[in-house]
Amino acid sequence: MDPVAVAEASGAAIEADALPWGAVWGQDEAVATLRDAASDPASLTHAWLITGPPGSGRSTLAYAFAAALIADPADGAGTAQTMRQVLAGTHPDLTALRTEGVIISIKDARALVERSYFSPSLGRYRVIVMEDADRMAERTSNVLLKALEEPPERTVWVLCAPSDADLLPTIRSRVRTLRLREPDVDDVARLIVQRTGADPAVAEQSARHAQRHIGMAQRLATDAAARARRDATLRAVLGVRGVGDAVEVAGAIVAAATEDAKALTAERDEAERSSLLHTLGIAEGAAVPPAVRSQLSALEDDQKRRATRSLRDGIDRVLTDLESMFRDVLMLQFGRDDTIINRELEADLRALAAAWSPERTLTVVDRIGETRENVELNAAPILALESMLITVASGRTP
Repeated sequence: MDPVAVAEASGAAIEADALPWGAVWGQDEAVATLRDAASDPASLTHAWLITGPPGSGRSTLAYAFAAALIADPADGAGTAQTMRQVLAGTHPDLTALRTEGVIISIKDARALVERSYFSPSLGRYRVIVMEDADRMAERTSNVLLKALEEPPERTVWVLCAPSDADLLPTIRSRVRTLRLREPDVDDVARLIVQRTGADPAVAEQSARHAQRHIGMAQRLATDAAARARRDATLRAVLGVRGVGDAVEVAGAIVAAATEDAKALTAERDEAERSSLLHTLGIAEGAAVPPAVRSQLSALEDDQKRRATRSLRDGIDRVLTDLESMFRDVLMLQFGRDDTIINRELEADLRALAAAWSPERTLTVVDRIGETRENVELNAAPILALESMLITVASGRTP
């Protein structure tokens, strides 16, 4: 789920006196630190890195911090309106980058750096928020170094990433790192019930299966088809016994992820194309003049990159679920049945724990982790999954 959309929706729902932190959940210590920094220049650092596991609320916190920095408390009634603008991503003193491609491009990074040198136009500060900062290649990171080291006096950078280890040491040395806590399953479940009205049992199962990722837990709790698809995928992998099974199940996983990616992007792609054609004054179905074909091609290229990212994210979610399942097997092998994530499969997992050695389970878990890295590095998903599933079937690395 788009963090800006979440922030916008939350910002519209909460009372003015709760702005801008009302959309942030379960991160009281981090909120206190950033609240102090926004109100006291002596506590403010020019560049911040907010880290935490997926779903911990990194981006939501970043936009709340931006709202607190940009809005002027002395502005009276206008303060709340300014904060709502920032949370909605529409304030002129907020520049945000959330990549929907595989990596953050040098072009996008240079555009951020250029904007960072503009003085704030209406607010107290200009704030640059970079989500997914871990998706910068080394060359792209180097573009940011000088801007992070010597920013203008009234510019603040806020980077977001799962871990500070995901960024180059040269970047880490120029930012103040704020690490978020990981919420408990029960806390996430209560939040999902509060937000969606889901059945408490479904919310608890979804929070557990999502491994406390709030956005993914909310999707599972509100989408019975997604819950069924996850269950079917895990059971199919448990049934892999040889190369033929590996090929079949890998194909099914990629097909399902591809359909998911299409469902998530097709409607948006068509809306973007129609909007661009309307802006260019071209009627629907009419021929596109040569003079504007480059703009349409650029849009299509962006959409293809987004589709690739969406597919890889879908594959990664499946691999994350598989990691949780074989991690459960390992826990059972060491007598730790109080931390099982996939309780609905406990009978099958216990049978596997009895049949396998811990060494074989570790081999499978390591292989799944390697497969996640390989897919992220542009390996063909179908081949990477087939190879991984052969390891599941045989206990050996090809």
